[in-house]
Amino acid sequence: MARLRLYNSLNNKKEEFLPIDPNHIRVYTCGPTVYNYAHIGNARPPIVSDILVRLLRYLYPRVTYVSNITDIDDKIISRAIENNEDIYSLTNRFIDAMHEDEKALGVLSPDIEPRATDSIDQMIDMIASLSEKGLAYQGKNGDVFYSVRKFKDYGKLSGKNLDDLVAGARVDIESNKKDPLDFVLWKKAKPNEPKWSSPWGEGRPGWHIECSAMSTHFISNHFDVHGGGMDLTFPHHENEIAQSEGANNCKFVNTWMHVGFVNINDEKMSKSLKNFFTIRGVLDKYDGETLRYFLISSHYRSPLNFSDTNIKSAKSALKRLYIATKGFSSGKEIDAQVGKHFEYEDRFNAALNDDFNTPIALSILFEIAKQVNIERSKSSENAKSLAQLLKKLGNYLGILEYDADKYLQQGSELSEVEVSIKINQREEARASKNFAMSDQIRDELLTLGIILEDSIDGTSWRRK
Repeated sequence: MARLRLYNSLNNKKEEFLPIDPNHIRVYTCGPTVYNYAHIGNARPPIVSDILVRLLRYLYPRVTYVSNITDIDDKIISRAIENNEDIYSLTNRFIDAMHEDEKALGVLSPDIEPRATDSIDQMIDMIASLSEKGLAYQGKNGDVFYSVRKFKDYGKLSGKNLDDLVAGARVDIESNKKDPLDFVLWKKAKPNEPKWSSPWGEGRPGWHIECSAMSTHFISNHFDVHGGGMDLTFPHHENEIAQSEGANNCKFVNTWMHVGFVNINDEKMSKSLKNFFTIRGVLDKYDGETLRYFLISSHYRSPLNFSDTNIKSAKSALKRLYIATKGFSSGKEIDAQVGKHFEYEDRFNAALNDDFNTPIALSILFEIAKQVNIERSKSSENAKSLAQLLKKLGNYLGILEYDADKYLQQGSELSEVEVSIKINQREEARASKNFAMSDQIRDELLTLGIILEDSIDGTSWRRK
């Protein structure tokens, strides 16, 4: 089997994945800031992390996956004030919504999902360590800042040059900062905001310190993979490195994985630009697996353009795969036959091991589906084993996880009972040789988006 290679944003190249401890792989992904419903651009990083973890669990005996929730932040506070709503009521509501969205998308739950508000002690400890080492100081206004220039490797992830950053800094330098590049670690309490006690007075954490504290606390000071959206590279992930390596005196992360944007008309989808579609809004029209398929149809580092046309194409493609598995069980009685088709599996694994080349992996699934349809009339045994392999490999991507009949029937305006009644009426018409009535029922169902398929085992149906 080809060795796993991942594109490392730290070095800007694909590298062989060399685990720190082959017996225990550790992965962290920046989770959502919960002040609104997630848009489909927000769905791409957790789906990529989900595939990564599925693959790592296939390759290694133990994987710990941590994804945080940012439930204290400027945006959250602003939204709570705007809504005249308690901050915890706001965040809990959107956390529940996030979990519903992820379940619909087939995203497996992380092993650990810490909330920032439950990790304040760890953040205070890290800030205290940075202060003791001279990497942090308290400004005149009571905020605590990180001294960027005292961390010699600042910019190694993003490639940012300190002089360029200074040139682009605000002219009206805040007087409480020693340097315009310094960023906040702890914010002094303001009226009507959540606050916690600390050595620097009552306040709340800055955004960047949250992920540093949670990742090192729940995983390790040094771990294998850190993921997130491409927009987090700077300043968030750059600041994470400065904080974590500054506090712990060791390398923070071996491999940084950054996921490309989902665009609308070739412009980044974002809440601030108000050009976004929420996950649940899209799920009102399309099933979660279709949306997942769309999001993995391009390489994770490439931008992906969202449109109704592209989603419809994804749905059509996914249905083709499901149709190939239709009528075949995935029971253990045919497991032995799968070994006859190692070529497909080897090529599929090679695609995933090559920095998650999901477009190539999907193309191999379509090769298998085509062969299933060819073998249906030749060898039922071969067709079954190929269909089983198709489902097995699809599951690595988080697709083809449903019964084909159930999947193909979803979304119909008619209920299953109503369709069954129509099929029974048609069977009665055929039995009495009333073929005109039989054809009429078939055509009627077709206009309602229901396709009937006759076989020796009877009549089944699926949505057009």
